[in-house]
Amino acid sequence: NIVQLVGNDKVRIQTGTLATEKSNALEDSLASTFDVSIDSIDTQIVGPSWGKEITRKALYGLIGFIAVVMLYLAMAFEPKMAIAAIVAVIHDVFITVGIYALVGFDVTPATVIGFLTILGYSLYDTVVVFDKVRENTRSITATSKMTYSQAANLAVNQTLVRSANTSIMALLPVGSILFVGAGLLGAGTLKDLSLALFIGLATGAYSSIFIATPLLAVMREREPAMKALAKRVNARGGAMVLTTTLPTSSDIVEKRGPRNQPKRKGRK
Repeated sequence: NIVQLVGNDKVRIQTGTLATEKSNALEDSLASTFDVSIDSIDTQIVGPSWGKEITRKALYGLIGFIAVVMLYLAMAFEPKMAIAAIVAVIHDVFITVGIYALVGFDVTPATVIGFLTILGYSLYDTVVVFDKVRENTRSITATSKMTYSQAANLAVNQTLVRSANTSIMALLPVGSILFVGAGLLGAGTLKDLSLALFIGLATGAYSSIFIATPLLAVMREREPAMKALAKRVNARGGAMVLTTTLPTSSDIVEKRGPRNQPKRKGRK
């Protein structure tokens, strides 16, 4: 049996399957123990069909979300950006689900809503970085100043402070709901959603920088055009070696013309 305190005046008791007689006896025992009426005790039966239904709807929502995201990114940016973004999103989901399972919280509809919410946040952070990557690589093959990986790294550096500030500001209210609301105040109905959001926001903050962008750079660097660009950039960098030779005193004298000769002082 699992006994949980929900708020300040509610207790949740989770048991295995009980017969009708045992369920009624348990209700009578709870009513006499806590000095409440039978009507204030709510009994719900959660079977395997309910869990399967939630799992099925969650999978449908996840598949639909991924399909729409890939279509949008492929049209707005490029297909390889869509692939990199989806890999980062799937990473966020796996990390969040894994930590959620380790904690041992029950999977509720609020949990599913939290999972879908973090997908949108992770995608938003990734799109911001990818937009800067697209801006830096718009005419990269014509200028030959840097490789695609260098341009992507520059985009990450340009958006790093913004991403960090956005993630911190998003984690602060969610963390207050999780640790203060659900932990200290005992608002148990908020812990499912807040835990999923907190883990998802934290993982989405680094996945857009350390997973999505490097994966995009690896895929683009395999293209023939980007390989040729890398060769040109490396060759140009190796050839740009400046050498300076200081002139000697004889060279200075030879280069001086009549006008550059020092004037002699006249005799008095």
